[in-house]
Amino acid sequence: MNITQIMAAVDAGKSVHWANEGYRVHRDSFGQYLITYVPNGSTIGLTDRSGRRLNGAEAHFFISVFTRGADGEQGREVRGATSEGHPDAGTG
Repeated sequence: MNITQIMAAVDAGKSVHWANEGYRVHRDSFGQYLITYVPNGSTIGLTDRSGRRLNGAEAHFFISVFTRGADGEQGREVRGATSEGHPDAGTG
């Protein structure tokens, strides 16, 4: 996902993450786009100070969508990421 896609997804209320679901991309009350590691609250900006370069590889950003299968079980579908170049879920 590129910067524009990430910002649009956050603004649309989608669950956007970097590297794994522990890292949540969100917008704060000042309008800043941030990446927060949820378990400890550590936060960095989505981009560098210029606003043109992501703090992370485009391929590592993804949208997580919760789904419910035919059997009623809740599952998860990941969109916007590929298996190539995506770090494993334990990284971070």
